[in-house]
Amino acid sequence: MNDYEHQAVPPPAPSAVSQDDRLWAAGTHIAALLAAFFTSWFAGIAGALAALVIWFIVRDRSSFAAENAKEAFNFNLSMFLYAVVSVLVVVFTLGIGLLVALPAWLVLGLVWLIFTIIAAMKAYDGELYRYPLTIRLLK
Repeated sequence: MNDYEHQAVPPPAPSAVSQDDRLWAAGTHIAALLAAFFTSWFAGIAGALAALVIWFIVRDRSSFAAENAKEAFNFNLSMFLYAVVSVLVVVFTLGIGLLVALPAWLVLGLVWLIFTIIAAMKAYDGELYRYPLTIRLLK
């Protein structure tokens, strides 16, 4: 008999966050994506509203899911505000700002999509993801 037969493999550490809480948290970020896709990329405000509805549902049940919902709300609202500002720049420059706004909208859309997917994956893993570039209005 060798020494390895008697060594027990320790069980994995239980997650501090329940499966149900992780599903609600990840669902918050996914709901923002779905709301944006189903509203013809009226992304920021639809995603923010979806996250806000979920926050109202889970705020008294799960602090983890509620924190994720707040992050998703703040991020989606921030992205919407950035898009509104860029549209105003285009309007006030009589269209010349479009030279800057078009690439900015592309980057903003990609950033929004990538960060939202990362946040959903982290939430499902039981981690809180703090979105960058976020104005935190709901604290």
